[in-house]
Parts: sequence; structure tokens; C-alpha cells
Amino acid sequence: MLKIIAVGKLKEKYWQDAYNEYEKRLGKYTKIETIEINEEKLVVENESNIEITKTKEGERILKKIQDNDYVILFDVQGKMYDSVMFANKLEKYFVNGNSNICYVLGGSYGFSKEVYARANELVSISKMTFPHQFARVMAVEQIYRAYKINNHEKYHK
Repeated sequence: MLKIIAVGKLKEKYWQDAYNEYEKRLGKYTKIETIEINEEKLVVENESNIEITKTKEGERILKKIQDNDYVILFDVQGKMYDSVMFANKLEKYFVNGNSNICYVLGGSYGFSKEVYARANELVSISKMTFPHQFARVMAVEQIYRAYKINNHEKYHK
């Protein structure tokens, strides 16, 4: 079972279409569940309000994580992998008995300390900054690519 928890909605139809296409393709390999968490509205951007925002979003995220989930945060501070290394890592999760993988994409300000504490691992998509909607599509594409690699199937480079 694969679960993707993402803060915020895919607003534009082209992001929705791209994400849905990879989600559909992943269905060949695994059961997948996508959970969208409401993004907290920030009225005044200051340190205190940002922490409150992360805490509220974090509470919503943690409610969707099960005790037996292996939690991987997509985070700029995470470890970077190329596609083959990422596929090998995914394969090792399953070999080690982690059958419930939960990927989490945070909101604009990142994760609360409670979400970081629950994480089993941090993975970085890139050191560059991307819009959250684009990062979400990139994440699901890389997960799909990992399944293709692990099943020794051809996929474009």
C-alpha cells in the first residue's frame, strides 16, 4: 500500500491531469491512496504565525498517518537520490517488511517538529525550489519510475 499525503490542492487542471495519470499508472503495481490536507491560511507572515501554521497542518498530517506506516517526508533537507537509487531504496522498504509506505509533501513553510519526529526518512526532490503542485507531480512521477525500474520495465530517460 502506498499513501501520498499532500498539503494543499492541485488547483490547475493540467497539474491534476498529470498527477492523475501517474496515479493511474501506479495502480498497475500497488494500491495507492492520495490524501489532500487543507493548507492553513496565513494572514500575517511572521515567525509566530508560521509556527502556528506548521503546527495546524502537522496535526492534520499526523491524523492521516497510521502506526504501521513507514513515513518518508519530501523535504529540501532530505537525502538526494538519482532514480535508480530511489528505486533501490523503495525495494528495500518492502524487503524489510515496510509494506505501508507513506510519502508526505508539506505546505509552503515546511513541516512541524512533530511531523519531523514521526518521519522515518527525509528525501529531497531537488535543492531547487519548485511550486508545491509541480513538486507533487514530480514526486509521483519518480515513485512511478521506481516501480518501473524495480520491475525491469523500460521507461524513457
